[in-house]
Amino acid sequence: MNVLMSIKPNFVEKIVSKEKTYEFRRNIFKKEVEKVVIYSTSPEKKIIGYFISNEIIEDRPENLWDDLSDQSGLNEENFFNYFKEKETGFALKIDDLKVFQNPVNTDDLDDFIAP
Repeated sequence: MNVLMSIKPNFVEKIVSKEKTYEFRRNIFKKEVEKVVIYSTSPEKKIIGYFISNEIIEDRPENLWDDLSDQSGLNEENFFNYFKEKETGFALKIDDLKVFQNPVNTDDLDDFIAP
């Protein structure tokens, strides 16, 4: 199964530049996922590529920050605001990143609804 993940354009840039090697989420997939397709949200509104995650870490946000802050592409305030009131968070390792030469403009797709 593949999933489409919405990511803000500034974080997509950090993923592409490899400054951000983990994607953080408050919730995680219920089924095994083969590829994570990256949707760069407004104003970009493009599917820019995908990655495979060979590692998903579940832990307290404090521990995720202590262990992965230098690979997060986030500052501490944004990180903890994102995980506000959550006891557990998830970090997806970004492996095997493939960036499309021609990103898909979702405005050109019929019935596309961003996740």
